[in-house]
Amino acid sequence: MWTMGDDFQYQFAESWFRQMDRLIHYVNKDGRVNALYSTPSLYVDAKNVANVTWPLKTHDFFPYADRAYAYWTGYFTSRPALKRYVRALSGYYMAARQLEFLVGKNSGGPNTYSLGDALGIAQHHDAVTGTAKQHVTNDYMKRLALGASEAEAVVNSALACLMNKAPKGGCTKPAIAFSQQCSLMNISYCPSTEETLPGQKSLILVAYNSLGWNRTEIIRIPVNDAGLSVEDSSGNTLDAQYIPMDNVTSNLRSFYTKAYLGISSLQRPKYWLVFKAKVPPLGWNTFFISKASAQGSNNHKHSSVMLSPMNNTTEIGPGNLKMVFSSDSGRLERMYNSRTGADIKVDQNYFWYASNVGDAKDPQVSGAYIFRPNGSLAYPVSSSKICTVTSAFIGNGNVQSKLQIVRGPLIDEVHQQFSPWVAQVVRLYKEKEHAEFEFTIGPISVGKGHLTGKEIITRMVTDMTTAKEFYTDSNGRDFLKRVRDNRTDWHLEVNEPIAGNYYPLNLGMYIKDEKAELSVLVDRATGGASIKDGEIELMLHRRTSMDDSRGVEESLVETVCVNDTCAGLTIRGNYYVSINKVGEGGRWRRETGQEIYSPLLMAFAHENKEKWKASNTVKGYAMDHLYTLPQNIALITLEELDLGNVLLRLAHLYEAGEDSDYSKIAKVELKKLFSGKMIKEVTEMSLSANQEKVKMKEKMKWKVEGEAEQPSSPLRGGPVDKSTLVVELGPMEIRTFVVQFYQKQRRRKLFVG
Repeated sequence: MWTMGDDFQYQFAESWFRQMDRLIHYVNKDGRVNALYSTPSLYVDAKNVANVTWPLKTHDFFPYADRAYAYWTGYFTSRPALKRYVRALSGYYMAARQLEFLVGKNSGGPNTYSLGDALGIAQHHDAVTGTAKQHVTNDYMKRLALGASEAEAVVNSALACLMNKAPKGGCTKPAIAFSQQCSLMNISYCPSTEETLPGQKSLILVAYNSLGWNRTEIIRIPVNDAGLSVEDSSGNTLDAQYIPMDNVTSNLRSFYTKAYLGISSLQRPKYWLVFKAKVPPLGWNTFFISKASAQGSNNHKHSSVMLSPMNNTTEIGPGNLKMVFSSDSGRLERMYNSRTGADIKVDQNYFWYASNVGDAKDPQVSGAYIFRPNGSLAYPVSSSKICTVTSAFIGNGNVQSKLQIVRGPLIDEVHQQFSPWVAQVVRLYKEKEHAEFEFTIGPISVGKGHLTGKEIITRMVTDMTTAKEFYTDSNGRDFLKRVRDNRTDWHLEVNEPIAGNYYPLNLGMYIKDEKAELSVLVDRATGGASIKDGEIELMLHRRTSMDDSRGVEESLVETVCVNDTCAGLTIRGNYYVSINKVGEGGRWRRETGQEIYSPLLMAFAHENKEKWKASNTVKGYAMDHLYTLPQNIALITLEELDLGNVLLRLAHLYEAGEDSDYSKIAKVELKKLFSGKMIKEVTEMSLSANQEKVKMKEKMKWKVEGEAEQPSSPLRGGPVDKSTLVVELGPMEIRTFVVQFYQKQRRRKLFVG
């Protein structure tokens, strides 16, 4: 095969085809070779018929370079705000389609098509990658925002319909209207929760769970009143914790609400209200936040205690996972799990690589595509070795301390300020066995003209012995073993020891030794590496001063402006860290990864509590209320198609051998999954659902070097029994179905809690 094509080439197609026509004509006229216009599929067919023996490649092609000093590993992180927006809206889109199915599509009203189209366009190889020009990126973001706005209308109307106790027809004019959802909650902007509760009304919070499992989560909302009580749908008063709002968040809110919304808010919320929420699978639960009565409610209200350390080290953690911080440096020193006995020394800090602007070895610079640091040294973001933590809470003035600690019954926090432009909050939850790291990075200052850019990383240094090995996910599914400075099937000449060892992360990465595993999960696509044994580093933000000559023709300088005042983009995000005994981390990575991708979807309203309960179903289930999906199965698509058919896609979350209990065949009972509907027919489809599986071309068989016979086939689920309608899935298997129902009713029958 003679491949033709490249960026910015062959734009005068007619001229090129005329020349190729002549070439094919004269080659065939010679008679020794048959030349023709071909396709990859025809080429593969021909090579398969040739029946030759092939070497087996089990790894991917990451990281790749187009020459010795030009590794395409910068785009793994470029434009992290866009990457987060795409990731967050992908989970939201999945939940919105579920709700759209549960009530039936509204042909004349808002739907989820626009958001789906925008997310599809954003998968272009120069979109979510962060390698488009700024004005093109702005257009991607605009399309996503418009689609999200329409999907939000679908979500609000669907929830109102599902909860409405009115008889048939009540969905057309539900008695309730939800407020605007809070897409800027991470910077504490949520008008629905900040408002003073009027009269006898309560803040109604409805949480929808798009996963097929029961889940318990901590909900955090910004409020102005510390005298509130939280009640669940059963009338139980829940423990609530108040955390004073920190100045880092308040300052972000002030600038970005003005930049994004044109709103100047003089009053900022004073607290985060934190409480525990239990929500059923494919279902919802309602929580009522009201002004506390004089009697009884104080037993459930807890103000966070803010402390400065008194000893050389400080331990936090209300649950099994504990973290120890140095009072001198202000940084993490140790993590241990009192339940499992896993114990790791770990130092976590923030650094920056200087972007290369070309040198004597090669003129290649660091840019949107290319990551090329100026040497192997990473500089701490703080000029000193001490991570000072500003006591930046309301009422504490400007007192400085090396550590600021927040303690409470549900959550402990450590607030750290590594530099004026890098801050962090570490959270430990009572009922979670992982730590949540919330980072705030920016604006990144870079030199003018041809001076250096900065590429920001967080690095965790442990006492683990990892023998150059680490593991990164492939498309959020299986984990591949990576070996530093090594390629499995060819000799690598190490020219870029940092950039040449970076890999793309969609789910996360981990390292392990003979005793323990350290796992990190991410909230967006990013780049990760293990540059030295026992280390993990994530690149979280980039700002470069030069174009890397791969077609963007712009430096990677993102700014946000308020009137004529512009600043470099500030990024706020999260990553999640867990320690486990060796071989036991897979379960946490799989389950928590699903929870990160699909957070609880929250809707808000203001209404009298008793009136709301009288007219709405406060807790409900879309599935059989006694059924949940197996813990190793994810529901990744539930979408209504034309003619009332439904697209169903199920995925096994585990690899073969990854977990002793869950790396096995799992079964899903469709009758219980669709308990309110009568299933007429189930048709298995290809992964992309564009043809029936039985009509798919049989997979080709290939001769493999060193194997006398064909390799054993992976464990897979069998055909769906037409009477039981049970679907089987083997490790890493994804199965896609179109489900037809007997059309007796449009609205789903739901189980009421």
